[in-house]
Amino acid sequence: MAKITAVIDIGSNSVRMAVFERTSRLGFHLLREVKSRARISENAYKNGGVLQEAAMRRSEQALSEFAHIAKGYDARKVLVVATSAVRDAPNKADFLRRVRAVSGLQIRVIDGKEEARLGGVAAANLLGVRNGVTIDIGGGSTELALISEGKIASCVSFDLGTVRLKELFFDGEMNIDGAKRFIQSRLEALGEEFANSLIIGIGGTLRALATVIMRESGYQFDALHGFRFAIGSLEKIVRSSDAELSKMGFKNDRLDVIREGVLIFASVAAKIGAKQAITSGVGVREGAFLTDLLRNENDSLPKGAQPSVICLLDRFAMKPKQIHWNAHCAAQFFDAMREPLGLDERHRMALITAAKLLTIGERVDPYHQQSTGATLVLNALAYGFNHTERLLIAELVASSEKRRLQQPPNENYAALLPSAKEIRALGTILYLTKTLGASKTCPKLTLTLVGNELTISGAGYLARETLVGFKSPIDIKFFAK
Repeated sequence: MAKITAVIDIGSNSVRMAVFERTSRLGFHLLREVKSRARISENAYKNGGVLQEAAMRRSEQALSEFAHIAKGYDARKVLVVATSAVRDAPNKADFLRRVRAVSGLQIRVIDGKEEARLGGVAAANLLGVRNGVTIDIGGGSTELALISEGKIASCVSFDLGTVRLKELFFDGEMNIDGAKRFIQSRLEALGEEFANSLIIGIGGTLRALATVIMRESGYQFDALHGFRFAIGSLEKIVRSSDAELSKMGFKNDRLDVIREGVLIFASVAAKIGAKQAITSGVGVREGAFLTDLLRNENDSLPKGAQPSVICLLDRFAMKPKQIHWNAHCAAQFFDAMREPLGLDERHRMALITAAKLLTIGERVDPYHQQSTGATLVLNALAYGFNHTERLLIAELVASSEKRRLQQPPNENYAALLPSAKEIRALGTILYLTKTLGASKTCPKLTLTLVGNELTISGAGYLARETLVGFKSPIDIKFFAK
């Protein structure tokens, strides 16, 4: 697979490109995102689905510039998919020919089920959710994918989109009740297997809605990917004026289609019985990238594979042997101290991940390596971790510094983190791991706990020297020999 891959998604409302860099077999990260509000479907649904000349010209220009941007990144592979508006257009062949002539791009027009599947593949692999129903509300259609135990179990597509509803029911005199009846008539075909308490929101409508809910609730962590919220009544949004929507926090470029999108979302959530939603920052573009990357893996990352962790280690870690030793050492300490300290077993994996990433800041800034490493974690550990896990791992990397052990955790994220006592204990484990591995010799350790005293046998000279007089911030004293 190419080191740099660009993926372009031609939607009814927007054309978007994501540029990915692959750092190893399963390590990758997003380099850049580009968006054009070309609105290829503008006035199409009023004209039998025929793509209009002005909309096609805008899209051609956007795609031509996207191709130049991809070339500037030395992308060896450019994947282009087109969805509802193009697949429904009687003149799509003419549009595809024109784009190929102007930009050289080869467009693959995908059907609704494939569009749903790509969004499902992205969420199943990169969101850390094993069960739920994805919803991707586009300008011309809405796709659902049922995820069961991390696999795509079923996919459906409906001719329900924001631009389609806008042109049929909201332009001119607003007909909300008519739009509701139209949506319900389409959703009658949705099978009972989609009944689920969790709905996974993909696309611009859900990102815009989640942004407003996040702001209104005073949520502490500014990251949409992985943001969970309870689904309440959304009728107020559907019936609000542009001025009222702006006051709520919706951006101007979303005002003309947000009512339609929220109405579709609320109708689907009610139909399947969803009580909670989780926002996905990944969708069709990531799904297309993963389908290409995992073409020999049945579209699923191997069990335990964590692309963001792998990518950080590929880019910033020093020695693979040290990484594995850190993880083993931290797990050894956790297992020895779990029962006497009452540590939560759910935090074991976060601790091990933090141990793997313990020294990534060293390559960037050796004098402030723990705080630098924590910043890298906070910003780059996006795929496969929920917000609490991501924040906890960053906090642990930071708190493994000796002077931080006695300090309280980051107050900005207190509601999303475990107790200060738990963080202090886990941070102490990482401090010990870092100290014992400081000489890079990766010693074989034996831990012996008697009462509240833990003896560490096998420690090197530098570690023993550092731990002399170490004042333990937890209810266990440490002795190295």
